[in-house]
Amino acid sequence: MKIGRIIGALVGLVVLAGIVFTAYALLTVTHSGDENTKQPSMAGAPADITDAKARGEYLTRAADCAACHTVPGGQAFAGGVPFKLPFGTLYSTNITADKDTGIGNWSDDDFVRAMHAGVDKDGHPLYPAFPYTSYTALSRDDILAIKAYLFSLPVAHAPARTNELSFPYNQRWAISLWNAMFLKKQRFEPEAGKPEAWNRGAYLATALGHCGECHTPRNAAFAMKHGEALAGAELQGWRAYNITSDKDHGVGAWTDQELADYLAKGHAAGRGTASGPMGEVVENSLQYLTPADLSALVAYLRDVPPQQGGISTAPVAATGTAPAAANATAGLGEQLFVGACAGCHLDNGQGRQSDYASLTGMRSVRDPHATNLTQIVLGGSRLNVHDQHVFMPSFGEAYTDAEIAALSNYVLSHFGGQPGALSASDIAERRKGQ
Repeated sequence: MKIGRIIGALVGLVVLAGIVFTAYALLTVTHSGDENTKQPSMAGAPADITDAKARGEYLTRAADCAACHTVPGGQAFAGGVPFKLPFGTLYSTNITADKDTGIGNWSDDDFVRAMHAGVDKDGHPLYPAFPYTSYTALSRDDILAIKAYLFSLPVAHAPARTNELSFPYNQRWAISLWNAMFLKKQRFEPEAGKPEAWNRGAYLATALGHCGECHTPRNAAFAMKHGEALAGAELQGWRAYNITSDKDHGVGAWTDQELADYLAKGHAAGRGTASGPMGEVVENSLQYLTPADLSALVAYLRDVPPQQGGISTAPVAATGTAPAAANATAGLGEQLFVGACAGCHLDNGQGRQSDYASLTGMRSVRDPHATNLTQIVLGGSRLNVHDQHVFMPSFGEAYTDAEIAALSNYVLSHFGGQPGALSASDIAERRKGQ
């Protein structure tokens, strides 16, 4: 009898969820006109960009659509980028104007509804790996400018790859319940009393640039913890650092110029170089923002409430020698560094040929877990910014797990003052996420 009641309860939940999904889908389809209301006054590309296509291109870059919808070396916006999450792998979809495999048959209302409500043309919920929880704050005009630009580009016939999700995450209808709990369908509203530049920066950071999707911790349901906005999080094996105004753990101690340099160039002297997903953001998006918009972003980040936690940003000078007791393989780590790394990274933490190779001040060498450091060593790093090509080769195939652990521990202790304690098994586990 007890098993029967449990099964009956589960069936009831499924039926209830189906009803909720149907109501939610119908609501979003039949009331799409509501999305025309409350246009944010801070919306739009800079006023001096008057050409319609150029405005759409600017907004598409500011929204960083390419990072998620373009496979490296593939056709722009054809989809297929994998997102490896704790519950499986999602693949981004084709957002070119192809009518069979893309969004060529989507109306303006269809596209706006996807961005504002997280549902596709047929009312099916989209997985929140697509950042509609941030894009919902965008104005309709900005969304349609992005759509017009996408429709002006060459189409790609690229069928969607099948997602690889475990139960119950492969039950798409359940996202309707998630949306009911966590999606706040509200357009951006300028904050009274704040300067125009601050509000512009807030719109760029929270809506278009959706910084919180990577830099804000998530709860057990994978929704952002808005009370800890921009306090840092780990996603797909990379750590997105604390970028609140906290002076010890965030960017509160950075100068305006350092912040602007990092955003525009992917490098700030004594602070670090962008790699991994952040490198993609700089390459695809931030380097194309106008100086005024970069200044607006800086103004906003300066005022984000401070949050502690994460890796300290306090400067640490290179020690000159690795502590003998740091780990049992310190000698091997130093040997590997001298043989493979010293050609680009000087012993004092400076870059030999390029400032981008500097290790001084980088949070990746201050992190005892070496999360981003090992990702870079395993997979390499690439950054194309303002006609510069910054490149670090991958050592994942050249070195064993034990060797990469020893090298990483040496870098941590020598440049970050951290007692590196990575093991070969740690590296083997991280390889799985590559």
